[in-house]
Amino acid sequence: MARYRNAADVLPAELLAAVQRYAAGEQLYIPRGDERLPWGARSGARAELARRNERIRQRRAEGATIEQLMREFHLGYDSIRKIISGKNESSCSRG
Repeated sequence: MARYRNAADVLPAELLAAVQRYAAGEQLYIPRGDERLPWGARSGARAELARRNERIRQRRAEGATIEQLMREFHLGYDSIRKIISGKNESSCSRG
């Protein structure tokens, strides 16, 4: 769940007054700016999917069938095929 902070505790008084003129009582999302990270980079999800995909490719190289990989990793046929072929590696799709 998101953690909200009171703007009065964070913003200088003159900036708070300016924001209140435009959005008093509203909930605002304030983006991080230029330090935007790719999906999953901060949480580790991207790295975990990369490790999972590598395990899938290794199991396939060891002789596992696509059907076995589907059951083992709880993924669909198309997702396994994409992982094995290396397609969409930069986006680390969740299959």
